[in-house]
Amino acid sequence: MEPLSKHNHGDPLGNTTTTTTLLSRHIHSTLLEFLRVPFSTFVEHARMFDFLDQQCISFMAKVLTSSGQGEETYLPPAIHCIPPRSDHDEAIKEVHMVLFPLLDDLLSKTKLSPSAIDILIINCSGFSPIPSLSSIIINKYSMRDDIKSFNITGMGCSASALAVDMAQNLLKVYKNSHAVILSTEILSTGWYSGKERPMMVLNCLFRMGSAAILLTNKKEAKKSSKYKLVQTLRTQRTFDDKAYHSAIREEDTNGITGVTLRKDLLQVAGETLRSNVTVLGSSILPFFEMFRYVVSILWKKFMDKSAEIYVPDFRQVIQHFCLPCSGRPVIREIAQGLKLGERDIEAALMTLHRFGNQSSSSLWYELAYMEGKERVKSGDKVWQLGMGTGPKCTSLVWECIRPIVGEANRGPWADTIDRYPVSILGS
Repeated sequence: MEPLSKHNHGDPLGNTTTTTTLLSRHIHSTLLEFLRVPFSTFVEHARMFDFLDQQCISFMAKVLTSSGQGEETYLPPAIHCIPPRSDHDEAIKEVHMVLFPLLDDLLSKTKLSPSAIDILIINCSGFSPIPSLSSIIINKYSMRDDIKSFNITGMGCSASALAVDMAQNLLKVYKNSHAVILSTEILSTGWYSGKERPMMVLNCLFRMGSAAILLTNKKEAKKSSKYKLVQTLRTQRTFDDKAYHSAIREEDTNGITGVTLRKDLLQVAGETLRSNVTVLGSSILPFFEMFRYVVSILWKKFMDKSAEIYVPDFRQVIQHFCLPCSGRPVIREIAQGLKLGERDIEAALMTLHRFGNQSSSSLWYELAYMEGKERVKSGDKVWQLGMGTGPKCTSLVWECIRPIVGEANRGPWADTIDRYPVSILGS
């Protein structure tokens, strides 16, 4: 795909701000301490659930310690109850607690009025209330009657990147507009109260988090925008039955609903990523890199079945990488497949350690980490890679268009950036 500016009469799509707000920053410190989930607290609470036996508790403890997340992640109040509450009212309370402060923060930072928002996109995979999440926001902020509003559900960890691609296409049609994306996962309805291990994993991994992103094609935004979106790419493998069933919401043998993560998920993720990377590489990599890649495929197919396929070096054109925070093994597997170094995956590993797997919003916490470390320089390219159920894969390539300084004091890493990076045992 060509840069959006060519489709938009010379007006680049600028990301006026990428606000990745830690929700607890807006919550009283006492409640903040309550929302934290140290491993010992999680296991202690699990022992109080009458539906779990010692084998289940040991399994969950093993998942926690091997996941790569730290002791300061957060769960919503409903999940701290014993047993956890998983009803509609608690989910609505979480929506209010998560999305309202988030949008307030974005509007404050950008000095934007709610009435100036032309397009509103909200992504949340597991919770789809009536009225919709976008309707809740529009009602709360008394937005315009002609606002274009959308909800993205069931798209998993790729949904935030997918929402950016959607906003890009809408901004090609609606000139001189502001688009706001709210990306989150409401966990209060996602707790699995059964004993089947493939469904118990998500209880251990997913944590609170959300992001608000403002995108615009207004000419005056060129002076204040952080990034220009230069490339988007969406691919999927839903047509393949094995891939389709690798992560799926279903009922267990006792009729309890949960999300099953099957053993071949990593293999499916690799296949899904490979097709996306191949197409993306053909449009952004130097000719010689793609030539070597194609030759290696042909050589393996016709000459030597045991030969390895050459992996193009994306670091020739990309300086920063935001990878899925689905777990340490996934991050390591992607890094190996793309031949990335420790510095390249630092943001993903540290985001997972500090905040856990926040589904689709994790990509923006990673970007905030790199901004907080003042590593993103004008002219640098950032690749955000979103992968989710379906399965599907979405790539976003951004170009930084101005110096970014002082973000360490304003973003979600404000209280902890000086402590990172940390060593993660077993990584």
